[in-house]
Amino acid sequence: MDEPVQTDPAKKHAPTSLGRVLVLGLGKSGRAATAYLSALIGDRVESVTVAAGDKTDAALAFAESAQAAGARVLFDHREIEGAYDVCVASPGISQFSDFYRCAAKASTEIISEVELAWRESPADSRWVAVTGTNGKTTTTALIAHVLDCANVAAKAVGNIGDTCLEAVAAGGTDVFVAETSSYQLASTSLFAPEVAVVLNITPDHLSWHRSFENYRDAKFKVLDNLSAVDGAVAVFDATDAVVREKVKQVRALGPTRGYAYVPLGSKAGLDASMREACGSENAAYLDKGELVVEFGGEVSRLCSTGDLKIKGMHNASNALAAASAALALGVDAQRVGEGLQTFSPLEHRIEPCGTVAGVALYNDSKATNVDATLHALDAFGAVKPIVLLGGDDKGTDLAELVCAAERHCKAVVCFGAAGPRFFEAFAHASLPVMQAPTLEPALDAALEAAEPGDVVVLTPACASFDEFDSFEHRGRAFKGLVKRRAEQEGAD
Repeated sequence: MDEPVQTDPAKKHAPTSLGRVLVLGLGKSGRAATAYLSALIGDRVESVTVAAGDKTDAALAFAESAQAAGARVLFDHREIEGAYDVCVASPGISQFSDFYRCAAKASTEIISEVELAWRESPADSRWVAVTGTNGKTTTTALIAHVLDCANVAAKAVGNIGDTCLEAVAAGGTDVFVAETSSYQLASTSLFAPEVAVVLNITPDHLSWHRSFENYRDAKFKVLDNLSAVDGAVAVFDATDAVVREKVKQVRALGPTRGYAYVPLGSKAGLDASMREACGSENAAYLDKGELVVEFGGEVSRLCSTGDLKIKGMHNASNALAAASAALALGVDAQRVGEGLQTFSPLEHRIEPCGTVAGVALYNDSKATNVDATLHALDAFGAVKPIVLLGGDDKGTDLAELVCAAERHCKAVVCFGAAGPRFFEAFAHASLPVMQAPTLEPALDAALEAAEPGDVVVLTPACASFDEFDSFEHRGRAFKGLVKRRAEQEGAD
């Protein structure tokens, strides 16, 4: 019989000996894991081997520093041999790839950097894990902001800011608010946050997961160990059909599930309560535009949607999710309301970026899929925006986008590699549709069609790689163009 693993009582689940460790990939999390583990060689770690993947200039430079710290670096996964006690896999490496399978075969267990960080974190620290397809970053940052306003030592980590492991190593954090992707959650086994937030789940990253079902199930792994945590709470976007089905399954478990849950809205929308709809113990919803959370027998009326600096119904949902998480952690309702009202939009997420000739411009470059763009189209109330759509085409169906644009938009400009297909999809739409080869002429076409008081929004529904390195690169280029057009207007 195997000897039980000895763990450090001062940490969540950290073995006193990690043994031989394999790090898979040298992305951001792989580099963080390599640095953290290499510092433990000769103490809790016997050896560190890094299967680095592609031999890029950046990888070669990091490999040199890793080897100087005592790690061994391989650039061919076929060289992975021997037996490892644990493998830490980078999220960019699919579970279905030969690279991952080769590492899994050689390792006793394979985990993500998020899992390793949670295991290594202080035993009395608390974790909030935020997952879903769209809205993760805003919700993660908003939770951390609300906690900070309540004088809680919280930090947004994961896919936002520092990696989870870097934040754990730095210390000084009581609550880790982690944006967790399906990639990261797919390689978790013991990860048990105090609060799990599951936002909408729509098809995305299917080439990595091979099917929507695999993608969905990876997201829901965030719930696997909640019953092991005293007072754990799950927050669910019950307006989303996929998530609502999970809510039904969780509700059917009754007390045996071992944790409380808060559904946001219901099938009828965000302004409906699941307590009224089906008798849920807790609920979060909008009541005539007011954010309300009913949790633990308390009714918290927090603020009006009009008091939020972040626009759109999707951000009202994000705010309810953040409020539910903060209340679950014991933050006073008044502090929660104050924190919600002082949170500003994040870069590239319906971000105000100036005016040109009385026209307000917004950068929503993070909207890299249709679902994200749909949220932006109705974010401006009675004002119908002119929207810029296009970029690197993901090939998704555009019928819903066309219908939504007809309802909410004044005009559409299609641009980039996806421009011709988008333009064709809008061929019979009941609103003006223009086409431009790249982003700059698309902006100029939108400004020419706009009048003072109008709104122009870059919300592409596409990736950026036809013209830019990333959605951040695209968004900053757009803001630079807006600034130049404003300066040109002032010079006239």
